[in-house]
Amino acid sequence: MTHSLLPVIMAGGSGTRLWPLSRALYPKQFLILTGNQSLFQQAHLRLQSLAAADIAVTQPCVVGNEEHRFLVLDQLREVKGEAAPLLLEPVGRNTAPAVTLAALQAVADGADPILVVTPADQTVTDEAAYTAAVQAAVRAAAEGDIVILGITPDRPETGFGYIRTGEANALGARCVQAFVEKPDAQTAQAYVADGGYFWNSGMFVMKASRWLAAVGHFRPDILAATQAAFAVRTSDAAFVRPGKDEFKAVPSESVDYAVMEQCPAHPEAGFVVRMVPLNAGWSDLGAWDAVWQVTPHDAQGNAAHGDALFQGTTNTLIHASSRLVAAVGLDNIVVVETPDAVLVADRSRSQEVKQIVAALDKQSRPEGSLHRRVHRPWGWYDSIDAGERFQVKRIMVKPKASLSLQMHHHRAEHWIVVSGTAEVTVGDEVKLISENQSVYIPLGNVHRLTNPGAIPLEIIEVQSGSYLGEDDIVRFQDNYGRTN
Repeated sequence: MTHSLLPVIMAGGSGTRLWPLSRALYPKQFLILTGNQSLFQQAHLRLQSLAAADIAVTQPCVVGNEEHRFLVLDQLREVKGEAAPLLLEPVGRNTAPAVTLAALQAVADGADPILVVTPADQTVTDEAAYTAAVQAAVRAAAEGDIVILGITPDRPETGFGYIRTGEANALGARCVQAFVEKPDAQTAQAYVADGGYFWNSGMFVMKASRWLAAVGHFRPDILAATQAAFAVRTSDAAFVRPGKDEFKAVPSESVDYAVMEQCPAHPEAGFVVRMVPLNAGWSDLGAWDAVWQVTPHDAQGNAAHGDALFQGTTNTLIHASSRLVAAVGLDNIVVVETPDAVLVADRSRSQEVKQIVAALDKQSRPEGSLHRRVHRPWGWYDSIDAGERFQVKRIMVKPKASLSLQMHHHRAEHWIVVSGTAEVTVGDEVKLISENQSVYIPLGNVHRLTNPGAIPLEIIEVQSGSYLGEDDIVRFQDNYGRTN
């Protein structure tokens, strides 16, 4: 018998504990922290490797934030992948509603595939062990069980929830007796010594209909509200958008609290949860300390990404994005450099970085949500200099892409082409400008920038005026649904 498998990638989340590299509008799942692909791309490729003689893998269903939709599409294209479909959450409502959306989409055409649900922000080092464990979980889920992947603990970790398990069945899936909250150090040591406790990975496998039945039994309010939002969904291209007002009414709850922990606590409901052990070098990269653990070290325990020098330094992580970072006489420290922010932290306290992000948000500072280089569906812009009444940006426009037809009330712009060819609209005039040529956009003029070529277009934009904020844009036409 062939099992139809639908990968579900949970691509929401903000990754606040990996600030300043992770920002709200470019969170950790889209960053390259290990290897040469983002965590999201790694998750996609791992899931595609699950195919076997008895397992047919379809294109993934991605559940993500409306703000990240073009990041998802771009990163899938880079690894020659597709999303079918991309479910866009208008607001965050935690993981239980997100999985319910995916299950409703999965059964919409009458099918009932096995869902393999995985966060987009994890990494594993042993791909073969991962594939074998998830394939075993798929076969166990085909019997009607809800199956979770449990991480074989290699240390007494206090930052993870644990799963207490019993005997294994013929497929190697252990019966889950209880889910246990994050323990103190002494309790964690006892769990590791016991041998029957595993870390909760957040990855689980079950038939779509089984999930809907379970969430309907334990949290009928979540199921009913999500069904109401899904019933009024709209679709365009690869995007599926649940009703915004209806989705706002969905209770916010995690998969664990809504369903997983309820199943073993209420066996009379008939929902059996089993666990397949995963011993594959897993990490959720939840903080900079976890990144240090999975990054290759030198003889002194130092790990580096980018241009870094160590002198008399031990057990330290340097992540340099744009310049040389040198460390002298440090131990157990994290240094993360980006063009607009630098983090220096005790590695053992890296979980507290999220409090810095909360402070930035409270002060309405942009460093909490945006990088200096801001990605847009047409490309990106990098704010390289600014002062009173002026701002300078470097802009890249993808081949065949176009910015919106727009105007500004408070600023004029001067564009200089660095590479490629630009098609420029100013008022009723449309013209081509090439490398080392420029064009002036007077204040109040309707204008547009397009890349008609096959290579990226790069320009330098000099803005001048009384107000230079991004909200001084009136859009008349836009290829990405952003018109005023």
